[in-house]
Amino acid sequence: MKRPGSLAAFLLLKPIFQNRLMKPFSEVRMEGGLGAPSDDGAIDAAALNPQAGSQAGTPANTLTSTQLEELARALSDNVAVGSTNNDREGKSDMVNILDPTWALPEQRDGRIKESKPSWFGALRLESSNVDEPRRFREQVRLGQFSGPTNGVCPGFLQCNLVVLPRSQIAFDFLLFCQRNKKACPLVEVCDGFSPDGVALGADLRKDISKYAIYRDGVLEKEVHDASDLWPKDAISFLIGCSFSYDSALISAGIPLRSVEQKKNVPMYRTSLECRKAGAFKGNMVVSMKPVRAVDIAKEVEITSKYPHAHGAPVCVGKPEAIGIGDLTTPDWGDPVDIAADELPVFHACGVTPQAVLMESKVPYAITHSAGHMFVTDLPSDAVV
Repeated sequence: MKRPGSLAAFLLLKPIFQNRLMKPFSEVRMEGGLGAPSDDGAIDAAALNPQAGSQAGTPANTLTSTQLEELARALSDNVAVGSTNNDREGKSDMVNILDPTWALPEQRDGRIKESKPSWFGALRLESSNVDEPRRFREQVRLGQFSGPTNGVCPGFLQCNLVVLPRSQIAFDFLLFCQRNKKACPLVEVCDGFSPDGVALGADLRKDISKYAIYRDGVLEKEVHDASDLWPKDAISFLIGCSFSYDSALISAGIPLRSVEQKKNVPMYRTSLECRKAGAFKGNMVVSMKPVRAVDIAKEVEITSKYPHAHGAPVCVGKPEAIGIGDLTTPDWGDPVDIAADELPVFHACGVTPQAVLMESKVPYAITHSAGHMFVTDLPSDAVV
């Protein structure tokens, strides 16, 4: 069993060991000591690292023989100090502290992969089923899932994605979201592609089943991996999606027609104008789900508890009131059947940014493709 203090001691002394000063490191072994002891048995740390000199008003920067023995015991289980390759055969858990490229396993590849967020107010990514969204993202990354995500990972928060280069445009979009929270409820804003505040170890370049690439307000193409198209200095915006409360509706006895018919949800442009912010202007996009007339009150009650996922509907039963002429020809997604005892219910939709990007002719942007969301580790009812 490794001693818990060994890693801390190792990290503390790693810079000293790596300097390779005074003598070849092969001659410096724990068995033989780290340097020549003085008459009182103390080891001069400055002999190992001249930069680590004594500070005024503090004891000499030295290690006594007793302290050195304690350090040797702490390190001996998992740190090879000056050992040869032959010495380490059969000891795969030992590390070579001379290797300047060495890093903790969770720090390799340049980012933390396993450590949990520790800042004040960080969301707790705890769940007995947290492996479900992580397995799903792995499937997406490996190309094993490429469809829309309605009905996927019930109980977990899903998000729309907008990626912009770090610029005035990114600030304008942040302001647009703040001014239009119904259509663009921000869940997370992050540098680059690692949304560790909502999904540990995720990669926004690869963990969405389909991306849309926009240049000068025009949809250029859709791809399943955006790694080669990712801006160098990217700002990524994650916006809550109404798919997040699908499981709550199903549990309440309100079926989802798009899931039943294995279709993407229908989405429509509307006449509802968004509040302008900098370069961004345009109208809201809505998604539609048929709901039985007797269940409308229940649907409103449930969805109003999810303001971070667009919340309650913006219109019920009268598509013409928000500028929609024909429900059979959605602007995105697929048309679904509406039964005689059902009414169309319209919720603000995270495709709104895509419509606004096009109208505002933004030079370059990456978004999710309509209906293809990023699945987080957060429960769908998380307070964000």
